[in-house]
Amino acid sequence: MKRQKQWIERARAVLPAGGFGNFDPDIIIREGKGSRVIDEDGNEYVDYLIGSGPMLLGHGHPEVLEAVHEQLGKGMTFFANNAAGIELAEEICRAVPCAGQIRYLTSGGEADMYAIRLARAFTGRDKILKFEGGYHGMCAEAQMSLAPEILANFPQAIPDSAGIPDSVRDDMLVAPFNDIDTVRALLDEHDKDIAAIIVEPLQRVVTPLPGFLEALREECTRRSIILIFDEIVTGFRLAYGGAQEAYGVVPDLCTLGKVIGGGFPLAAIAGSADLMAHFDKSIVGREKFLMQLGTLSGNPVASVAGLKTLEILRRDDSYERLHDTGGLLMQMISKSLTESGHPYQIVGHRALFDVVFSDIPVNDYRSWQTGDRTLNARFNASLRENGVFKSPGKLYPSLAIDNADLELTQRALGRAVQSLQENRL
Repeated sequence: MKRQKQWIERARAVLPAGGFGNFDPDIIIREGKGSRVIDEDGNEYVDYLIGSGPMLLGHGHPEVLEAVHEQLGKGMTFFANNAAGIELAEEICRAVPCAGQIRYLTSGGEADMYAIRLARAFTGRDKILKFEGGYHGMCAEAQMSLAPEILANFPQAIPDSAGIPDSVRDDMLVAPFNDIDTVRALLDEHDKDIAAIIVEPLQRVVTPLPGFLEALREECTRRSIILIFDEIVTGFRLAYGGAQEAYGVVPDLCTLGKVIGGGFPLAAIAGSADLMAHFDKSIVGREKFLMQLGTLSGNPVASVAGLKTLEILRRDDSYERLHDTGGLLMQMISKSLTESGHPYQIVGHRALFDVVFSDIPVNDYRSWQTGDRTLNARFNASLRENGVFKSPGKLYPSLAIDNADLELTQRALGRAVQSLQENRL
């Protein structure tokens, strides 16, 4: 019996659904090296999943490993301030336009949960407006209309998980991404009750229409509503200063994760000092104090990995190379799929994108849902069979991708298109 099959059987005995809840449990990754991952049977893949985003430099970057090894000799965690965590906070505040101060957490989902709570503490209001299909972690508010199978009338929120009280639904409003008219109508009706609008500036892979983020910023400013950018994915990826730098729109709060930990668990909330003061009881008092602590928040190993990762990203051509690689991949996919005869479009940014098998323009969750899921699954399965590893809904370029990886990807694309054509006949 092959090793991978053995591990799959062992996982099914001790893990619900046989996995960690993140990715296809029928593949067990043994190791990552640079641009590649290798499964337990020794099959090697070009990695466009990159750990769902954190491994922007690739796996095992030697400079990051050196920094981590040095820190391991000094200690792994302290539950106390450490110099690396302070230095990383300083760099984040220099880089991210909305960041006057930050507070560390361990996961992006935690960061989004606390950002929502912070907006409520600051405004004294309860309602949160989010966008259908927007992903903001696993808290009860975030699990409203994340991937609804029932497309309810807006602004009704649909829970995507069991165990969420009906009372949570009452404080959530849902709008379609890129539809500022619907947002304004909801704000006109509820603005005195709305604490925050939370949005992925690039929603999964759906890009904001010109003027949409600017209009959100204008409406939030005018109505004293907190604008939260969920930059767990886009932070330090679309640009060094994240989506707010790339799109030129500055939120009141943002959440960060993935890249800032250099492959280790680390996330943060960033905002102005007056907002972040709610984490300091000596400033805001007991009634407005927002309690937050975590055993591994600001962990020194994650902090040194993040510091070294950001240092490498600051080097002259890092983003140009990353985006050029993404652009080449987009062109390769487009050229290959044009030959398949199936309607398709490539949706997203050069640093993060995917294929949607539909000829309906994708501007929100419902138009993204028009994509042919069967074709998408067949396409992705063929890519994996031919050495390309990616998520069912995203493709992440990394700085480790080289010409050999692109050549392998091109061959895999040719075989995937051939598979689509054969199934069409």
